[in-house]
Amino acid sequence: MPKPISVRVTTMDAELEFAIQPGTTGKQLFDQVVKTIGLREVWFFGLQYDDNKGYSTWLKLNKKVTAQDCQKETPLQFKFRVKFFPEDVAEELIQEITQKLFFLQVKEAILSETSYCPPETAVLLASYACQVKFGDYDHKKHHEGFLANERTLPQRVLEQHKLTKQQWEERIVNWYSEHKSMLREDAMMEYLKIAQDLEMYGVNYFSIKNKKGSDLFLGVDALGLNVYDKEDQLTPKIGFPWSEIRNISFNDKKFVIKPIDKASPDFIFFAPRLRINKRILALCMGNHELYLRRRKPDTIEVQQMKAQAREEKHSRQMERAQLVEEARNKKAAQEEMKKFKEEAEKVTSEYQRLQQELDRKEESNKLLEDKVRRAEAEAHELELTRQKAEKEKERIENDSRKQKQETEAMKKVAQETEKNARKLAEEAERKAKDAVVLQKKLAEAKAEQEEELKKLKQMTAAPPVPESATDDTAEDQTAGATEFSMDDTEGIGSEMDRVHIAEKNKAMAAKLKSLTAELAQTRDDTKQTSLDLLHAENMKQGRDKYKTLRQIRQGNTKSRVEQFENL
Repeated sequence: MPKPISVRVTTMDAELEFAIQPGTTGKQLFDQVVKTIGLREVWFFGLQYDDNKGYSTWLKLNKKVTAQDCQKETPLQFKFRVKFFPEDVAEELIQEITQKLFFLQVKEAILSETSYCPPETAVLLASYACQVKFGDYDHKKHHEGFLANERTLPQRVLEQHKLTKQQWEERIVNWYSEHKSMLREDAMMEYLKIAQDLEMYGVNYFSIKNKKGSDLFLGVDALGLNVYDKEDQLTPKIGFPWSEIRNISFNDKKFVIKPIDKASPDFIFFAPRLRINKRILALCMGNHELYLRRRKPDTIEVQQMKAQAREEKHSRQMERAQLVEEARNKKAAQEEMKKFKEEAEKVTSEYQRLQQELDRKEESNKLLEDKVRRAEAEAHELELTRQKAEKEKERIENDSRKQKQETEAMKKVAQETEKNARKLAEEAERKAKDAVVLQKKLAEAKAEQEEELKKLKQMTAAPPVPESATDDTAEDQTAGATEFSMDDTEGIGSEMDRVHIAEKNKAMAAKLKSLTAELAQTRDDTKQTSLDLLHAENMKQGRDKYKTLRQIRQGNTKSRVEQFENL
């Protein structure tokens, strides 16, 4: 039994370990990977490795893994990466796992600066990346500095502007906060829709020479072949759509493209190495195949995947809506509970006030009762004194009748006693009246006390609680060719109708323009790169990716081949 070979495959977000047999082919390993991660849109991806010379190479699916020029290490190292890019991510990327892998790879290309992105667009993309990672922005949870340790912008952008991390965070959050309630998969898609309009998105660049020996770049992407000046990878000079190409072939370092227009000469260029021509051929075959596939009715498999994706998205949207509704209800319940607590605090405060008032009135009533008791006692004493005085008067009168012979001095005593008796009677009557008034006040105070106690009992009653194509040419093969057919295809040249996302979203365009002007005031012009200057010139001239595409495809194939020869 042959000894198994250990293999490590690194995707954009995971490391996978496999044990393969010496006879395992590239396709068998590839199938193991896609099955493990649950990927069905396999036509976009490939397995990449560094060969014995250090060049990045795609694993050939029809050959044994061990027969290819992988660096012999344990375990064997491969990267699972996007090999072919779609024309329109929104139309072609179906599965969430596919969207996620694209998002992570495109984001890494932008942050590592292998794909140029202007500063203002980098800020916008960073806001969608935040929505993907953190979900909805919440100022209570996402405190100042929460992005301090996050890799959100290309280092070039950070170094070119005199802004602190906090100032960059403010600009990112300004957009991030507007993405509230956006699903993570929708945020990934919005990121890709913006990124696909960047000039270097999905382009494989190769150094080539024309017959004159001029150093140029060949760009291979989903829309065709483009030729660039050696100093400008943003703005192609000549373009050949896949619909104009009939046959491609190479012989050693020479690469020949035969146009469908037979009146046109062949488009010939030279690569520095044979292996580059092999890779160009494989990329051309794969991109051309996908170009045709897009312009034909969907296969049953793709129809099924799209239907399943729609159902899953609808289910996620419903789940999201339910979560939003639950959050809204929870917030409403919290607000209601807060209101209830505030009302309860008011009731408690009023209760305490009334209790204090009641205590005060009880004390006042006690004082009144004491005064009444004292007044009654005084009135009683005065009554007794009055009665004694009456008796004394009677006695004196009796004595006066019996003793008429009393002296004049006794009469005066009697008269004085009578006078004093009248005064005591008047005083007793006044005290009695005062006692009546005090009893009336006491009765009123007790009635008022009972009314306050009744109100207090009502206030303290508990209120109700609220309810709540692979490189298949052999290693020793020095030539290769393939024929392209456009039979049974529709929508040829439809890519010419594409417009930049900023033209479709005027609000976004206005905000990008405003941020561009703002960042220009903080920019250190001495740190601008050649790509920054090229981008600025393109903006000044009103050019974008699709306007340039239409411009470089003007005229017939023959005139463009001749233009290439004269570069």
